[in-house]
Amino acid sequence: MSDYTEPQVAIIGGGPAGLMAAEVLSLAGVQVDVYDAMPSLGRKFLLAGIGGLNITHSEAYTSFCTRYGDRQPQLQAILDRLPPSTLCSWVHELGIDTFIGSSGRVFPKEMKAAPLLRAWLHRLRSAGVRLHVRHRWLGWDANGALRLATPGGEISLRPQATILALGGASWPKLGSDGAWVPWLQTRGIEIAPLQSANCGFEVAWSAHLRDKFAGTPLKSIALTFTDVQGCTEQRQGEMVISAQGVEGSLIYAFSQRLREYLNVHCSASFTLDLTPGRDEERVLAEVSHPRGSRSLSSHLQSRVGLTGVKVALLREVLGKEQFSDPATLSATIKALPITVHATRPLAEAISTAGGVSFNCLDQNLMLTALPGVFVAGEMVDWEAPTGGYLLSACFATGSCAGQGVGDWLNRH
Repeated sequence: MSDYTEPQVAIIGGGPAGLMAAEVLSLAGVQVDVYDAMPSLGRKFLLAGIGGLNITHSEAYTSFCTRYGDRQPQLQAILDRLPPSTLCSWVHELGIDTFIGSSGRVFPKEMKAAPLLRAWLHRLRSAGVRLHVRHRWLGWDANGALRLATPGGEISLRPQATILALGGASWPKLGSDGAWVPWLQTRGIEIAPLQSANCGFEVAWSAHLRDKFAGTPLKSIALTFTDVQGCTEQRQGEMVISAQGVEGSLIYAFSQRLREYLNVHCSASFTLDLTPGRDEERVLAEVSHPRGSRSLSSHLQSRVGLTGVKVALLREVLGKEQFSDPATLSATIKALPITVHATRPLAEAISTAGGVSFNCLDQNLMLTALPGVFVAGEMVDWEAPTGGYLLSACFATGSCAGQGVGDWLNRH
């Protein structure tokens, strides 16, 4: 073991939750060291910003909080400490302007994560936060010290307090690989199994559909699904037909309920309304209209506006005779069934469900079995749909853990 300057507080993980905890503590005058296994910090945060960094959401706060589903009771007080309005003010203080998109999502004006992260890291360094990359946490040694693998060899640390913000297990190549699970379990911490969230689902497509339409967006549709509690919801949006099945924002909105249904029944079915702007009576009338010498596909395009992948999906589920029957065809246009058989692998998922149970945490996210050790971000057992809710909760739990460590240090 090599010598190492002991930090007052060690934060393991340099993503949004860990960095927010570092900011809270540094503002309180606490010496903080952040350790990350990757060559640079915030790698998944940067990936999230490639298509436009969705920081939070502008909807009414009461509605915003419901997006955390059955974890809202545990998260409510945490979210209250850093609600979306306060989070936006914090972004503005970094010199980053924001705007609200048509869907209500909040983005940086430049859409990217890199300018925000650069400004944030500069402010943290200026506040005295020490940032260490290529430092991979290896759990605890027999004496309870933190073990870290570094380019210069393994080191051990005994900080006064520790915050674990290691993420879940989605996109492991960016640093969140779930390696921490057994280390916490051996110390008696209850961990809900890590599962894919905001993910794609597998469908047994025909070779024709897969080869011709993989990667094709499916727009102007409405999805209807009945979950394991018997609750039915319909939502309009967009999704994508992938080579393996289905993915995209509309699928992600239902991903938790689809996964829970799969866990019980091994398969789950939903229906798609391919023409949400037309009722079934009108669709039947249009489909039944004489088509003359036109092909049925041309007829569907001119009378109902269906082309390409939508027609291919109809042919995927209907036989030739059914496709030629106006009543069956119109009913399927309004309720096309799709059955999914599995989630896509966790490594492909946008986020992770499962993690450290709230039963093991106090109100400041400290592990009651390990006094002085706190957790934040996706390590904790909560999930949320895309739309700014994921990052908001990561920031909020990081802020909560940082405040909790401050209180802990003051008491001890």
